[in-house]
Amino acid sequence: MEPVYRTLEIIAHGLVRAQGLDLRFSGLENIPRTGGAVLTVNHTSYVDFLPAALGMYRAGRRTRYMIKSEVMDVAIMRFLVNHTKTVPVNRSAGADAYRLAVEELIDGEIVAVYPESTISRSFELKEFKSGAVRMAAEAGVPIVPSIVWGAQRQWTKTETGSRNIGRSRLPVAVRYGSPLTVAADEPPEAATARLRESMTTLLHTVQDEYGPHPAGEFWVPSRLGGSAPTPEEAHVIEDDEAARKAAARAAREKAAGDRAAREQDGR
Repeated sequence: MEPVYRTLEIIAHGLVRAQGLDLRFSGLENIPRTGGAVLTVNHTSYVDFLPAALGMYRAGRRTRYMIKSEVMDVAIMRFLVNHTKTVPVNRSAGADAYRLAVEELIDGEIVAVYPESTISRSFELKEFKSGAVRMAAEAGVPIVPSIVWGAQRQWTKTETGSRNIGRSRLPVAVRYGSPLTVAADEPPEAATARLRESMTTLLHTVQDEYGPHPAGEFWVPSRLGGSAPTPEEAHVIEDDEAARKAAARAAREKAAGDRAAREQDGR
């Protein structure tokens, strides 16, 4: 039953009703009814995990996301992670999270992965990490590629910090593609390229069916006439952002080291 997970499901459905979201699901028949699977989701929004998980709920499955371990610093998030089989990922010790995810897959769970790792500012697919195909091959389970489109209109990374998570009545499309199998002896690079190609085709199909993409809108890719940065422009922005975060992290670590040294000297 998992009471904590069930409570979250009730809250999620309540949020969708409160926002008036027009959730559009397709490809639900591609979700395995039993057994483990890796669900790969494109990453365009801070909230795209929700519609992807609600589609799985409609198919009678629950999703175990792999998320950044930093959330464990917050007490309520630590409680939720520990009671929902969520997999926290510490990037400095990713092997532990990988092993836990493989164990859950073997146990018959569906583990959700963002193969792009971070939000795409261009809303196109970034380069993929190979973790999804490696864990699918090791656990002997299929990969279900999926696309969420429209959630970036609610809350995403933009220079203006645009957010629209009230009663927006926005359409959000979720499509699950045909499962992919990865042979144990298939090179991870080749399997990852095959997965990305599948999700690119799926993305373009969803975009074609979504409806109008108004010219100049922040949530519309440059390829479709929007004002989102091109993949090349987004790469520059993301590199700058990563450098700033690294500098801030180094400064925090230095400050912590200086405090520890002062405390040691004062003893």
